[in-house]
Amino acid sequence: MKRVLAGIRATSNLHLGNYLGAVKGMLELQKNDEYETFYMVADLHAITTPFNPQSLIKDRYEVVLDYLACGIDPSKSTLFLQSEVPEHAELSFYLASLVTIARMQHLPTFKDKIKESSQGASLALLNYPILMAGDILLYKADLVPVGIDQEPHLEVAREIARKLNQNYNLDFPEPTRFATTGEYVPSLTGEGKMSKSVAGSSIKLTDSLDQISLKLASVPTDSGKGDTIPLSGGVATLLKLIELFVDTNKRKFYEEQYLGEGIRYKELKENLAQVIFDDLLPIQKRRIEYEKDPKKVETIVQEGSVRAGEVAKSNLNEIKKAMGFLSN
Repeated sequence: MKRVLAGIRATSNLHLGNYLGAVKGMLELQKNDEYETFYMVADLHAITTPFNPQSLIKDRYEVVLDYLACGIDPSKSTLFLQSEVPEHAELSFYLASLVTIARMQHLPTFKDKIKESSQGASLALLNYPILMAGDILLYKADLVPVGIDQEPHLEVAREIARKLNQNYNLDFPEPTRFATTGEYVPSLTGEGKMSKSVAGSSIKLTDSLDQISLKLASVPTDSGKGDTIPLSGGVATLLKLIELFVDTNKRKFYEEQYLGEGIRYKELKENLAQVIFDDLLPIQKRRIEYEKDPKKVETIVQEGSVRAGEVAKSNLNEIKKAMGFLSN
């Protein structure tokens, strides 16, 4: 049976970008009997940028609730906290010996994060892709359901897998990305993608109809008509969200309006807010049920962390033996 590994940073509640770009793929693979699925809350990744310890405690739990509310089933998938499996941190150190500093510094994702951080980049941020490679290799994962923006990190993971196999005569799979239809969800600001770290850029899965409406109302727009369809900016964001949450035909309808008599943005935004909220409502209802039983949620995570630890330890020991840290 092939394996899947996925994880989302524990920096706040999940948003539409996380849901469409990662969780949708996680759910699809969970249904496939050909795969064994491991889904983690990436709390070690959360400290690669400035963080608050008290917020981290809360955010870890919030992401677990979001996972469960979205439909991650602990009877089918192993749900765990990354930090509860110490092999993640240990393996990342071993793998760091296979990668140069220059390779990490040239990653576009690293350069983007530097721009976002006012406090400067930490060594942990530079090593982020190595930790991610360790996450994947610990479970010998074949597929990783992540957005298109994570492809550079996956390429690093493949490079490390090849070096590990070549240098130490191992046979770890080179992971590939499992793409979803929402692999790139644009920011509400009109610049870049939805992000937890950029204020006003995202719609959270826990947002009410009023909150969604208010956020969409703030998306920058133009006069409502023009000679060509915008490929970037707030209007492009709205069209993409319509495509993702309604269908391509509705998007074409608004594109024709834009090229013709013009779009009434107030009406578009109100209708879109309702459609998005209707899609999120079942998730929010399931979340409330899990919130009522925190002991059950804690048990799910504890049992998942134990299961993940068993697999991780076995695979880590294979690497440690090959590298000379354990005798055969």
